[in-house]
Amino acid sequence: MHVNKLSKYLFCLLIVCFSVSNAVCALDARGAGIPPQNKWISNNQPVLTDVSSMYGTYPAPLFRKEFAVDTTGIRKATLYITAAGYYKATLNGSRIGDIYLDPAWTDFSKRIYFTEYDLTASLSEGANCLGVTLGNGFYNPLPLQMWGYLNLRNAMPTGNPSFTARLVVEYTDGRTQELSTDETWKFAPGPVLKNSVYLGEWYDARKEISGWDLAGFDDSAWKNVCILPSPGGKLQARFFPPVKITAQFLPVKISLLPGNVYLADLGVNFAGIYKIRLKGNPGDTVTLRFGERIYEDGSLNPMTVVCGQIKSKGVGGPGAPDIAWQTNTYVFGQDSDVWFSPEFTFHTFRYMEIKGLKYKPEVSDILGLALNSEVEECNHFESSSDLLNSIQEITTRTFKSNLVSVQSDCPAREKFGYGGDINAVSESFISNFDMYGFYRKTIYDWADAINDSVFIDTAPFVGLQYCGISWESAFLFLQDQLYRYYGDDEIIREMYEFDLKWMDKVARLHPDLIIDKGLGDHESMIPVPVQVTGTTHYLQAAGVMKRFASLMNDRVNEKKFAELENNIREKILETFWHTPGQEKAKMNKQTLFSALLFSGVIPENEKLAAVDSLIASVRKGENGHFTTGIFGTKYILEAMSQNGLTQEAFDVVNSNAFPGWGYMLERGATTLWETWKESDNTYSNCHPMFGSVSEWFYRWLGGIRPHSRYPGFRKFILDPQTPEGLTHVKASYKTPFGYIKSAWQKKDSGEISYEITVPKGTTAVFKTAIKNGEFAEITCNSKRISISKSDYQDGCWIKELKAGSYLITKRIGLKDKNQQ
Repeated sequence: MHVNKLSKYLFCLLIVCFSVSNAVCALDARGAGIPPQNKWISNNQPVLTDVSSMYGTYPAPLFRKEFAVDTTGIRKATLYITAAGYYKATLNGSRIGDIYLDPAWTDFSKRIYFTEYDLTASLSEGANCLGVTLGNGFYNPLPLQMWGYLNLRNAMPTGNPSFTARLVVEYTDGRTQELSTDETWKFAPGPVLKNSVYLGEWYDARKEISGWDLAGFDDSAWKNVCILPSPGGKLQARFFPPVKITAQFLPVKISLLPGNVYLADLGVNFAGIYKIRLKGNPGDTVTLRFGERIYEDGSLNPMTVVCGQIKSKGVGGPGAPDIAWQTNTYVFGQDSDVWFSPEFTFHTFRYMEIKGLKYKPEVSDILGLALNSEVEECNHFESSSDLLNSIQEITTRTFKSNLVSVQSDCPAREKFGYGGDINAVSESFISNFDMYGFYRKTIYDWADAINDSVFIDTAPFVGLQYCGISWESAFLFLQDQLYRYYGDDEIIREMYEFDLKWMDKVARLHPDLIIDKGLGDHESMIPVPVQVTGTTHYLQAAGVMKRFASLMNDRVNEKKFAELENNIREKILETFWHTPGQEKAKMNKQTLFSALLFSGVIPENEKLAAVDSLIASVRKGENGHFTTGIFGTKYILEAMSQNGLTQEAFDVVNSNAFPGWGYMLERGATTLWETWKESDNTYSNCHPMFGSVSEWFYRWLGGIRPHSRYPGFRKFILDPQTPEGLTHVKASYKTPFGYIKSAWQKKDSGEISYEITVPKGTTAVFKTAIKNGEFAEITCNSKRISISKSDYQDGCWIKELKAGSYLITKRIGLKDKNQQ
């Protein structure tokens, strides 16, 4: 039964579901949010203890509550809602908002973020109905034994999904009405019979309940909800971007395979979901599988996205599928022509396999929907090299695919927030997106996960603790990056005592200063011991803490960390530079020498020898390319450019030979691989760790770099490099003060022009290379610049530029005898 408008009597009757209150609770200054005493409601599903039974059919519950309002006097109506698990909320049958996979993944026993929706314009006069569907998310994961041993349920807080909500209606006459979750809500099982963030969804349209989330629906057969204890986490307003649909992809091809199986090629690899138009009869079943690759015969290869390498019987534990691939199932109900899209899962795929259709779908019947945290894609890089532009494109696509409320290493097999990947590419993410809110959330995730006895690998914590300091230190280095890139010192002040305790933990676990446990330069083609990369991260941590102590006017700890930094530097220098050894001979020299240079370990008078050693190691690599891993790739790009080898670095990057980014593209990659070598079975094809190349594009080809002494780009470096093989570059970067723009172009005459924008309130330190013995004519906004010896430093002409726009040209010729 549908009701369009209630009588005055029924309106007054329904209004009692609200409470009119001026009570003060633990909310913000506006009284906004969800108070701690708000009730959490769920269905009455018994808590399962038998592992194999968890793979059974447990429909996602539907919840409903009717209420009434007088819309003529409403000033504002706001819904605050969150869940342990995922939720989808509706008002009068329509989806509320455009957010997916909410709330963000956290340790639900420590903190839970709620979302605020403005419903002012959506409420109907009289009767209204709020509907909520709950999914499992990461609060009720299946007991899959990843790699045969890792069960998330053993490490994470888990339970039956529940939610809490509060609707606040403010009237123009000062009245406030509230509707909160309580015992008066009702529930029933819905058509989503199974849902897993890893394995997918099973949707049976025969179980749909028409009109269930509309006012006037007869819910007399529905059951009353049960009240559950809070999951324990502190309720906080979400301050970071939510997950949304950020791109759409039509298939580029749909193929018919043997057995009446269809394969849709979406053209690119991405993380997300899809919507598909399906036609069939009641009871017909359509099964969808997903993968990043296809086999030579054109059939789906799902093996690189299998959850936790569960690829044979028994590996995943009792009840688990033999192969834990990504699968969705749709069973037709009464409607013979439907659009289907899953709600509580996400996949990584380019290819979609479709079984059970009796006809070939049209291209217009399928739409890929990219899902990621909606970070602002505010920065831009492009160049005259099509290859570099393609590398940038697949890198940013990979990055976005790995931003689903945590920064993951792969968005299919694991979906975990590994710290090592953050350390490797966080500055690349910052170079492309506004990561401020997202990375604050990440820091809190780590603060909630870290213990005082052992290093952990991920946040939220999933039970992995073997990678060591190079993973857990991510929480510290992110604080430093928020300070340097965004000028945020509040996060440092908030976390400082925690940081001090963490440094005490490191000292306790590694009293000899050399890090001897953990994972080294992961996926380096030649092994690199953790003693190299782990210890350079310890050195970096000491330097960060020295700066933090200075900011806090903590002179005692500033001196302490300065001494620690010096002691670690001397230890590294003695162990890996001054002392030859058998182990040193076996390791990846590219990572070794670049790590030493990147970390500032090498004394100035010995730097030339280290640079020579580094370039020699590159030339010995296969095809003269990089063989570095997760950290070494970032180090080698930076170390080479810091030491005058941008041309050599560019020649490697701008190549299609193996190993390299161009080779991935030559082999058809549309996202970055986990390994330099191509993998069609084991390794992810959507992995961000080699994306440090994008940071290098901005820092060295665009030349935009933060100044070490001026956080937040109050003063910054503008040092664009112009290697042979490039004729132009355009880069822009959004600072807290506005956009920096750096573009350069070479002319046939040899002249180079630089177009520069320096935001208001900032100063740029502009550098351009002028070799000894060269004559340079510099003009700025058509005015010739007089050059003196004091303008030169380390082979560069240096000029401070105040806020404004500039056109600088440089002509190089023979040395002018009249030049000062």
